[in-house]
Amino acid sequence: MSQNLNGVLSALVTPFDSEGAVDETTLRRVVDRNIDGGVHGVVACGSTGEFTTLSGAERRMVVETVIDQVAGRVPVVAQTGAQSTAEAIQLSQHAEKAGVSVLMVVTPYYEPLSIEETKLYLRTVADSVSIPVMLYNLPVATGVNMTPELVGELAREVENIQYVKDTTGDIAQAGKLIHHYGDVVSTFVGWDSLLLAALTEGAAGVMAGTANVIPAELVSIHAAIADRDLDRARTEWEQLYPLMDAIMSAPFVSAVKAALNARGFEVGNPRLPLLPVDPDVDAAIARLAAALPSAPMPRHAAVG
Repeated sequence: MSQNLNGVLSALVTPFDSEGAVDETTLRRVVDRNIDGGVHGVVACGSTGEFTTLSGAERRMVVETVIDQVAGRVPVVAQTGAQSTAEAIQLSQHAEKAGVSVLMVVTPYYEPLSIEETKLYLRTVADSVSIPVMLYNLPVATGVNMTPELVGELAREVENIQYVKDTTGDIAQAGKLIHHYGDVVSTFVGWDSLLLAALTEGAAGVMAGTANVIPAELVSIHAAIADRDLDRARTEWEQLYPLMDAIMSAPFVSAVKAALNARGFEVGNPRLPLLPVDPDVDAAIARLAAALPSAPMPRHAAVG
């Protein structure tokens, strides 16, 4: 099992210009902001990246742009799941050829699949490529919860299924993945407000949309846990938690973009049908973002 992917992975936002088109220049700046903040990897076309509003051509362009801008500095994960198996295979094979390190695959997210359909879809997509695959468990959107037992079964049967992103918000389920199936799959927790709990529990890492906003701060907490300095990790987490809670309590993608805008890094609005957060929420996020202490310097060199 590959051990190359770990730590804080940033689920990159996709910036749009005033006409609603993907803003490639700002996307490149988003990549640099995250890497400069010390994140251990970046994720293109995830949920925070609004992949469901992107065309197939836009998804390919975003992946290619991110790979080009990263230039080997950190691993790149591309979310390539789609509504049909055929489209997921096409996006996955494109991402592999473009040079991503790992594919992240969500199951179709309109009509819930049966467990057998879920297994067939994931096996088929994983078998179409040779690079590592991360299962993306997002039951709130897909209607299907991939239990730890199912994840373990798939990881044992399909050689390149090596990771899982657990976005259930259930730390007990994440704990079972970490402790019962850590020999075959590395677990990343994708629920931002569980970052400290996940790292303390022993997760391989976290995947966080809020890393766009506070990359160095989240990396510093990861470093504190790695140093077994729980007191420092908890102190830093207490400072971040009010902003984290405000973002998690609002429509997430819109709130992440509002927080970035509030910190002086303009990424525009989400793409319709998503709307910006309402003015009261926007003001609260801006106030909490302004109250953050200066970001600590990353305590590690990001590796590619």
